[in-house]
Amino acid sequence: MRWKRRRLLARAIASRHDLIARRDRTSAIGKGAILGFSTVRNEAVRLPWFLDHHRRLGVSHFLIVDNGSDDGTTELLADQPDVSLWVTSSSYKASRFGMDWLTWLLMRHGHGHWCLTVDADELLIYPYWDSRDLRALTEWLDRQDRPMFGAMMLDIYPKGPVADHPYHAGEDPLAVLPWFDPSGYGIRVQQPMGNLWIQGGPRARMFFASEPRRAPTLNKVPLVKWHWRYAYVNSTHSLLPPRLNRIYDVDGAEAPSGLLLHTKFLQTVVDRARTEKARGEHFSNSAQYDRYYDALTENPNLWCPASRRLTTWRALESLGLMSRGGWI
Repeated sequence: MRWKRRRLLARAIASRHDLIARRDRTSAIGKGAILGFSTVRNEAVRLPWFLDHHRRLGVSHFLIVDNGSDDGTTELLADQPDVSLWVTSSSYKASRFGMDWLTWLLMRHGHGHWCLTVDADELLIYPYWDSRDLRALTEWLDRQDRPMFGAMMLDIYPKGPVADHPYHAGEDPLAVLPWFDPSGYGIRVQQPMGNLWIQGGPRARMFFASEPRRAPTLNKVPLVKWHWRYAYVNSTHSLLPPRLNRIYDVDGAEAPSGLLLHTKFLQTVVDRARTEKARGEHFSNSAQYDRYYDALTENPNLWCPASRRLTTWRALESLGLMSRGGWI
């Protein structure tokens, strides 16, 4: 594991040559600032709410890599006073799906900070998120000697064909995507790193019913008190050193956890599926996911009679999808 981590860090250092600083405002990062990291492409519709949501949670500076956007994303981000922006036209797949670039930025700017690494279609929530910001959460995690915080991706979706529900930049996506699967998730611990592996939800139910092991992985560790020697292994699903993957307790207690509300199923997903299938940049073996992309282009309806409407975080906790884990 130590040698693997060193190889990942070496890849990240080499990848810095892919990045061109469009707006480097990192000199404004203050001591103890909570930082946000993301790689994006053509997310001008999602970004206004994404940025505002995480600002309200307490992220004070965003470090973002734009991978060849042509929809105004680059200009939108460059105009944000709390965003440092790098651009690249290099291969997303060849950079370990953006993780080499982000690992370099985490090494260079994240050391000693609590760092939130999320995609533009992910919105972090956690117990008390509507009344306690990330400063309160991370201070509690520091006192508990927990340098990481886990979250499950929760796919949210509309009732009816996804493209039939228009969404406009700046709107709350939860108003358009108010439904989720309350059950049907499988969880196990993977070795040798001891990370969780969670699968299920509407994508597994709709697109991978005959091959459930191919369904997308839902577990992530998005919030970490970063050290320059850390490295994400597979997106933010797992990290090295392995102790950072122990986001669960094994003595019968519950560890604190949150959710990443996954806004993938806005109406843009239909056209985007066609584009991403053609690019072949999102999976190690893109041919295996052709049927998945084809199903998305057919404007699917993910709603079913068992779907549950989003209400409060307490309702999500009662379903076992997140936990306070001792944080009162």
